[in-house]
Parts: sequence; C-alpha cells; structure tokens
Amino acid sequence: MTFEELLPKIIYSAISIIVLLVAHRVAINLVNRFAKNQEKVEKRTKLIKKYFDFAFIFLFVFWNILIWGVQFSDVGLVFSSVFAVIGVALFAQWSILSNVTSGIIMFFTFPFKIGDTIKIHDKDFFTEPLIIEDINAFQTLLKSENGQLLCYPNNMILQKGITIISADNLSIEYADIDEKNLTQTHD
Repeated sequence: MTFEELLPKIIYSAISIIVLLVAHRVAINLVNRFAKNQEKVEKRTKLIKKYFDFAFIFLFVFWNILIWGVQFSDVGLVFSSVFAVIGVALFAQWSILSNVTSGIIMFFTFPFKIGDTIKIHDKDFFTEPLIIEDINAFQTLLKSENGQLLCYPNNMILQKGITIISADNLSIEYADIDEKNLTQTHD
C-alpha cells in the first residue's frame, strides 16, 4: 500500500480516537455527576468507570479493525467464536455475569446505599435488619445486629423483596413491619 492509500485510514483512526475519547470523557463525567448527586461511594463509582473503560476500548478496537479493511464477516466470525468460547466457559458460572450486571443496575437504580439498614424478605435467609457495609461487583456485604459480616449475591438482591428500615437518603423510617401491612412514620 502506498502512503496515499494509507492516509485516509490513518485519518479515520485519528478521528476514531478523538471521538471515542470525547465520548468516554462525557460518559465518565455523567457517571461522576450521577454518583455525586446520588451520594454513591467512590469505590463503586470507580468500578462502574472500569466497566465503561472496557466498553470504550472494545469499541475502539472493533471500529479500527473495520477501518483498516478487515471484512465485517471476518470480524463477526472471530468475535462470535471468542464469545462462544467465553459463553461455554461462563455457562457453569452464569451467576458471576449475573452478579456483575446486577451490581451495575444497583449502582444506577436502587434507593439504598452503603450505611443504610435493610431487611431482606427471604424465607431461607436472615429476617433481622442488616446494615449495608459495601456493594461490590459480585456481592453486597451486610452486617447483622450481632456483628456478623454476610456476603449476599447481587443478583439475589434484585430477586428478593427489600425493606429499607432506615436510610440517610430517605426521610422515612419503617416501623412495625409484619407480613400483612407496612406502616410508615416520618422523622
């Protein structure tokens, strides 16, 4: 290939770098703003930013593979083969992927945060109030009233009913919790 043939590919690659860097910066700023507004812990914010970093690196590599002339069908074949191997490897460990996805969902949507007291409605689990100590990629660390530290999978938190007993970000405290009704008292 001559320089004249390579020049457009070099320019497109440079443009892809600039576009993805700007998009990455915008996405990270949005995550930081969301974390600040929702008072999320810095450790959890860093974890979400790592996920975004991975996604943008993946997009950059994919985009530049296409720019440099690799046929889409060839790229599709390689990626489908890689994902098939990863899928088989994760089949036995599907809950790992489920827990990571649940951790991301919990970061953006759940009304509780570290330090809040919750009750998980699970017949096979503790029925006492638990304090959220940390929310990691795979599990949530909960502390019972007697000081036990429990690891509860993130995907189970999405599947079970949760009652927020006390929270810094809510002005509601729940009292008199029983099976039939839930009465609220305001601070």
